Amino acid sequence: MSLQVEKLEHNMARLTVEVPAEELEKAIESAYRKNKNKISIPGFRKGKAPRKMIEQMYGREVFYEDAANELIPDAYEKALEECTEDIVSSPKIDVVQVEAGKPFIFSAEVALKPEVTLGKYKGVKVDKMDVDVTDEEVTAEIDREREKNSRTVDVEDRAVKEGDIATIDFEGFVDGVAFEGGKGEDYPLTIGSHAFIPGFEEALVGAKAGEQTDVNVTFPEDYQAAELAGKAAVFKCTVKRLQEKQLPELDDDFVGEVSEESDTVEEYREEIKKKISDRKSQNAKNAKEEAAIEAVIADAEMDIPDAMLDTQQRQMVQDYAQRLQAQGISMEQYMKFTGTTAQMLLEQFKPQAMKRIQSRLVLEAVAAAENLQASEEEYEEEIKSMGEAYQMEPDKVKELLGENGKKQVLEDLAVRKAVDFVVENAKEAKPAAKRSRKAKETADAEAPAEE
Repeated sequence: MSLQVEKLEHNMARLTVEVPAEELEKAIESAYRKNKNKISIPGFRKGKAPRKMIEQMYGREVFYEDAANELIPDAYEKALEECTEDIVSSPKIDVVQVEAGKPFIFSAEVALKPEVTLGKYKGVKVDKMDVDVTDEEVTAEIDREREKNSRTVDVEDRAVKEGDIATIDFEGFVDGVAFEGGKGEDYPLTIGSHAFIPGFEEALVGAKAGEQTDVNVTFPEDYQAAELAGKAAVFKCTVKRLQEKQLPELDDDFVGEVSEESDTVEEYREEIKKKISDRKSQNAKNAKEEAAIEAVIADAEMDIPDAMLDTQQRQMVQDYAQRLQAQGISMEQYMKFTGTTAQMLLEQFKPQAMKRIQSRLVLEAVAAAENLQASEEEYEEEIKSMGEAYQMEPDKVKELLGENGKKQVLEDLAVRKAVDFVVENAKEAKPAAKRSRKAKETADAEAPAEE
């Protein structure tokens, strides 16, 4: 096998691979053996016709396509091993020559890893996030926990109010005529959930159990049923049952039920405050990391070929399909449910795919510029973590990874070091305080008029 590499524009290359004629002959013979039982030749039993007879009847090229398909995967793999370029896309294959007695030649158009010209990557500016926790945030978090532990009780001595669960019968009319789909019985409606069209739930506030109430509403202009869109309607409703949620008292007994760390309300507030603080700190760290990398990307130069982006998009769609499959949903089902096509999915992943490529490229460039490399100890620690995750012995992980896998792990570790380097060297700046409207109007009034 021989290989020629031709550099093209925009970080593309054409690999021309030549396979000896003898290997093509073997592939043609293999294709004949696989297909001869499917071919009928007058005067011969199925599978007994000589290859030459089949080629005379159907043409010498009858087995060429199967032979080419047999040769290309292995020949392309060998070409990748021989090629010194860093290929970052799936190949676009084109058969150049396939003829018995001559070398088999095909080309593979591929994307090459772009070179990155770094701009500023030390001291990039990022906004500082507020991680302070207010008493109001603590109270809101505790109220959500009380909400989760609430109980529902019947109410008989008052009218409907916001937050109640009203079990209703209803029937809708447009111009005095009942419409299809507008009737329901024993429907549990939470007032304020906005489950019904605008104005419906609000109109039930003040109604009493057992009484019929007329609810006057107008369907939205973009309502899904075109025959009802924009039309005024009257719903005759009867509240059959009224319930409300009762939240548990915030006392030491409640704390004992929901917390394993605290015994008193005061201790519980401190526990919740710490949880919110930890969450905010992690969010701030993630945001700082993302902002710092985006700043480095914005000041760097790189020419990303379309084939590289397309390969990344397809990989992300494939990963998404695997996650769906783990939930028992096939990609075909997902596209049917959502009305999405394969091309639409690719387009949806395009911005994320571009960002992933850009991030990886600039971080690799930072690692190279700062000579950031993983030590043997760090590599061993990573292998140990992988072994624990997959329940394997470290030696088995190394065996499965091989040399190429080890190289990838070391590159990943170097990229993580680059992330830490960029973030540690970033400069935090508090976002400019937003002026109130009044302050802005005052400033505008005092500003000198332009001549």
